[in-house]
Amino acid sequence: MKSLFGENGSPKWPVGVKARQPTRITLDQAALPDGHRAYVIGDIHGRADLLSELLDRISRETASATDQDHLIYLGDFVDRGHQSRDVIDMVLGAEFPGVERVALMGNHEDAMMAFLDDPMSGTDWLSFGGDATLLSYGVPMAAGVPTPAKLKEAAQGLDEVLPASHRRFLAKLEDWHVLGDYMFVHAGIDPNRSLKRQRPRDLHWIRQPFLGHTGLYEKIIVHGHNITDTPEFHPNRIGIDTGAYYSGCLTCLVLEGNERRVIQTGTS
Repeated sequence: MKSLFGENGSPKWPVGVKARQPTRITLDQAALPDGHRAYVIGDIHGRADLLSELLDRISRETASATDQDHLIYLGDFVDRGHQSRDVIDMVLGAEFPGVERVALMGNHEDAMMAFLDDPMSGTDWLSFGGDATLLSYGVPMAAGVPTPAKLKEAAQGLDEVLPASHRRFLAKLEDWHVLGDYMFVHAGIDPNRSLKRQRPRDLHWIRQPFLGHTGLYEKIIVHGHNITDTPEFHPNRIGIDTGAYYSGCLTCLVLEGNERRVIQTGTS
């Protein structure tokens, strides 16, 4: 997992981003570097069927591309839908020539890994979709109240069947990614901290005060995590979680230069 801090605890920033006085930017001013295009996929939540449709459409565009393309997943690959294992297999297998892939950590992956480390923390994970993930890996959860013994048994079962490739994938998920005038995260940021000093838990889990904040940042924040009927474009952020696991609408934001468009499942 990419850390926001160096070994001595001091903040670090991506290579090529010069240290300078923060400049606030509005969505109308935001752009990617020339020759770059980004496909940004929102919360998948175990809907491999929808991801397959979206990746097929993206692959047709990138097959004839001459620019540098980026495929960025905003996290929440697992839980709620019943194909979490299939989603991770699909992400690992979707290697498009010349396309850089970036996969971010969502709060559901965070909770899943916490469950493996400490099954006693698993009650919350199971209550917001972890039970579906267990079933996708063929791990049954004993009926009734999730007692410590049942939680430990389920965590052990998942640990035993989790493919090594999936374990590596989860361990290497990044907290954030910066490209041009955009910063990509799963949930959002703490508006009271500079972008360099964000905490991983906020990047994975935050809702307020981020969603209600109207001030500008150094980058436009592109995020998922907060479900809306349609993608939201605000002066300081773009939200693209359209509740795929129940709505059937998985959203991909396409960024190129200063242009933005949306690709969604179920639309032509």
